[in-house]
Amino acid sequence: MAIQKGEKIPNITLTTMAQGKPEAVETARLLADKKVVLFSLPGAFTPTCSARHLPGFIQNADAFREKGVDLIICTAVNDAFVMDAWGKAQGAGDKVMMLADGNGDFADALGLAFDARGFGMGRRGMRFSMVINDGVIEQLNIEEPGAFHVSSAEHVLSQI
Repeated sequence: MAIQKGEKIPNITLTTMAQGKPEAVETARLLADKKVVLFSLPGAFTPTCSARHLPGFIQNADAFREKGVDLIICTAVNDAFVMDAWGKAQGAGDKVMMLADGNGDFADALGLAFDARGFGMGRRGMRFSMVINDGVIEQLNIEEPGAFHVSSAEHVLSQI
């Protein structure tokens, strides 16, 4: 069953790149005492993810900050090297933190994983977005398969 609005994000270890090396990041520590927008997508460098999803959050980063968001996080079931390269290619900089869910543990713990073997992609995380306050989900937006609406930066901005 998928995680629900009002529930606490499980403590899972994700990975980021720091000074050219993978670095573990625990969700409990990262989300504590912060208002966070977290979004997930099926994969780095994929068409909708690269053309619309990540760019929307990069372009609207200042608008999120103006609404009190401390941190914007992008996750995908990719390794930290891929997430880092994709973030650099997209110009994420310090606007969006790129976190790798390399084994899909985060997507699994949230109940938001899906089987994309039919597309040659293995197990992946669904496309979703959430607003998190001190580790607790305030807003949760899960896309229907193949859709891109409720997880967009613009939709999330309208919820804050």
